Amino acid sequence: MATYFMFGTYSDESLSEISAQRTTRAVDLVKKFNGKVEAMYALLGEEDLIFIVDFPDTAQAMKASVALTKSLGIAFSTTPAVTAQEFDRMMAEI
Repeated sequence: MATYFMFGTYSDESLSEISAQRTTRAVDLVKKFNGKVEAMYALLGEEDLIFIVDFPDTAQAMKASVALTKSLGIAFSTTPAVTAQEFDRMMAEI
């Protein structure tokens, strides 16, 4: 499994639908694409949300990102992440 950061930005319409039920729907959608939510945070700034999620591959992460946007009305930008220790190991091979 690989870690992905999913940054979400509310649309005007999606702001009116904030609820615990929608959060549950988001977690269920991630699971549908074989993902596991490690953490979810609300943010201040350019992005409104961050999900830290594990997926088996990039294809599943991309599908989940689009499905979340279509289903919840929240625009998601998804990017892979590695720990600093993994990054150091990769860079040592250069």
